Amino acid sequence: MKITLIQADYYNAQHGKDIVMLLNAYALDPMGGGEALSDHVQQNLVATLAKRNDFLTLLCYVDDKPAGILNCVEGFSTFKCKPLLNIHDCGVLKEYRGLGLSQKLFMEAEKISRERGYCKLTLEVLEGNTVAQKAYKKLGFISYELDETTGKALFWEKVL
Repeated sequence: MKITLIQADYYNAQHGKDIVMLLNAYALDPMGGGEALSDHVQQNLVATLAKRNDFLTLLCYVDDKPAGILNCVEGFSTFKCKPLLNIHDCGVLKEYRGLGLSQKLFMEAEKISRERGYCKLTLEVLEGNTVAQKAYKKLGFISYELDETTGKALFWEKVL
């Protein structure tokens, strides 16, 4: 089995197809919301990403077939005065789970982050996604808290 990791080129048509297919598979999974990406997203996502300079997509192939994706967006830590990398999406197709592909994707994101001088990696994980939490802990991620009295950070949103 040949496992290959690459940084996606948003101008490469095959990479674009693979991004949409892998992200849609993740969206259809219960941990991705269980709903397909809209037609608008499927048709416009890659072109929109190509216009950004703060986004990184890593693709994982097994025997030259798309198997996993990691979408990341650059952020900034004001307390460290350095950029950070937020892992926004992580998905591995069901038939490739258990091969350690997500770990390989995360290790590549960490390598790139260190090369770029980022101060940390961040991510959000659903409370009920214990499989992902276990994997993230194995990779060195912990929940964020300043101290016990203030509690753990919560991820909130306001849809616009």
